[in-house]
Amino acid sequence: MTRSTDKRVLQFCHGYDGPFLDCARQYASLFVGSGYKVTTVFLTGKADPRVAEGCASDEVLFLEFSSSAIRGLKLGAIRALRKIAAARDFSFCIAHRFKPIYITLLATRLPVIGVHHAFGDYKRGSRQFFANFFSKRLSLLGVSDAVRDDMRRSLKAWPAERIQTLYNRVDIEALQARLVPAGEARAALKLDAGAWIVGNVGRLHPDKDQATLLRGFAQALPTLPAGARLAILGKGRLEASLKALAAELGITAQVDFVGQVADARRYFTAFDAFALSSDHEPFGMVLLEAMVAGVPVAASACGGATEVVEGVGVLFPLGDAAALARSLQVLAAMDEAQLEECRQRMLERLRARFSDEAVRQVFWQLPTVVALTAEA
Repeated sequence: MTRSTDKRVLQFCHGYDGPFLDCARQYASLFVGSGYKVTTVFLTGKADPRVAEGCASDEVLFLEFSSSAIRGLKLGAIRALRKIAAARDFSFCIAHRFKPIYITLLATRLPVIGVHHAFGDYKRGSRQFFANFFSKRLSLLGVSDAVRDDMRRSLKAWPAERIQTLYNRVDIEALQARLVPAGEARAALKLDAGAWIVGNVGRLHPDKDQATLLRGFAQALPTLPAGARLAILGKGRLEASLKALAAELGITAQVDFVGQVADARRYFTAFDAFALSSDHEPFGMVLLEAMVAGVPVAASACGGATEVVEGVGVLFPLGDAAALARSLQVLAAMDEAQLEECRQRMLERLRARFSDEAVRQVFWQLPTVVALTAEA
């Protein structure tokens, strides 16, 4: 088999569910105009031309492994990736999450930049041993300083420069162009056209702590604009208990459980405010999406959410319903001039820290990337 002479980067992703398709796009976009071609490989998920188109990659491959097939030693996945790497002259690999990192290190001799999107990935002693064993070839990125610091605490012997931050980001103009006008968004979500609406988007899961959101909204309701409503987009195992809590709080009539919405970020224009009550959010991509839509945000002051919101939105202590209620009152009290100033601050923050352009500049200055590209 003939090898290409192009400089190539392998991007290896666990799957393309939820936000991970855009993660693949985000990292492929780092190489625009760089002289590198990007091959993106998905470990799980059926081949889908729409996914391939959304990756912004030069080549997209689907291994189509099931979840059960990648338990244990993952020998089939190792063989499959080894075959792909043998046919292409990759300079290095960017691997998202632990399984792709593990497979790449065992299947190839490539330097690997491992991207972590969650807390606790190196709490286990076995993973610490694995990372330490391959430390000469492995460097790590967290999607926030909070995730970075969590990994540094687990891998104490690692030099700080080997574990860095590279923020998640958003294509601001592309998303703005796809936003649905506010009236149409409310109609599509079946929300009250005239109400002041607080939005929340995420799985109905303990990590997202919508229970505190419901309690905070209930406490704030008497001081919010008349007819105010809370719209929760998402599904999950806590749906019944959250609906029961809304009934217990006497706010069933003021809360809309909208369910799962495809490409929900297009409909954030339906909201007057956005609240994220997550328990130790690693980053909070929905916060960027709300900010692109010009929606004022409030978030629990924990994890990566603080890094996104501080200075442009309202932060409240984790699990503190009374403080969340006060945050909603602050957002509801903003007049049009204050809202416009808030929108401008959010847009400036997005462009300076969370845009493709801003993060691309940071990426090419990372010590690991400088070293790898100098060798290419």
